[in-house]
Amino acid sequence: MVQPLKRYPDESINVNSGPVRSFKESFNTMLQDLIDTAKEHNLDALSAIQIGYPYALFIIKEDNGSYKAYANARIIQQKEPFESTEKCSYFFDIPITVKRFAKLSIVYDDENGNMQTLKIEDKKKAAKFQRMVDFVFNTSLLDRLKPSQREAAIKALAGEGHMPSLDSYLCPSNSKKDYFISVIDKLLFFMFISLLLPLFNISKSTLDSWYTYDKIATIAVILLLIGFFFYAQYEAKKYRQCTSCQIGNQIGIIIKRLIALIPLSIAAYFILGR
Repeated sequence: MVQPLKRYPDESINVNSGPVRSFKESFNTMLQDLIDTAKEHNLDALSAIQIGYPYALFIIKEDNGSYKAYANARIIQQKEPFESTEKCSYFFDIPITVKRFAKLSIVYDDENGNMQTLKIEDKKKAAKFQRMVDFVFNTSLLDRLKPSQREAAIKALAGEGHMPSLDSYLCPSNSKKDYFISVIDKLLFFMFISLLLPLFNISKSTLDSWYTYDKIATIAVILLLIGFFFYAQYEAKKYRQCTSCQIGNQIGIIIKRLIALIPLSIAAYFILGR
């Protein structure tokens, strides 16, 4: 059934879409509504939130004219940034130029709930896919602009000006916060190595020195994790569209390192500290 399209400034799309967990009758109904609405308005892509369904689902028109469903889609890797001028039904098909990536590696669930992988190396298709993922994560074309550009774009949408030219920035492919994790992983690696030393004929003074290292490394890892979290928050504010800056990802990274740090520290105390 054809559903009404959400249009700017309707704020009901400003929610993070929930994951699709069931691929039964309700999913098929939602998918058919997406397809019917896209066909009615001659759209080449449409997300569920754009017709009022708050789920991580969107469709993209294939070269043969059929629509393909993407549920719970995630971008795993992105390369080769470029400037993309795009039109979106939510913004009344007014062209807006933003930064995108030309090459993507993605995972998603198909309409039967089976996980699939896909590589996209076509700029037009990659931009379209990223625009749909934006809607899933409560991000729009305007969110990819600097504050001053966003204000100009909002005025243009109200008929009070022209769309601003692109002079923006995007989430960097190589983030400085990665250096925090690189150092942490090296410290943890040598902590692990130190636990193996008693297996060899090594002097007590050397083992004591390694235990001192483990104690210092434990404190250093904790401080670096704190630094990583706050720097990641800084990047999250600077690059709102950056999915790697989302707090869930940050907490996951921190928990993994803490899970490694705690047993290593305890083991160092009992193996080297006595």
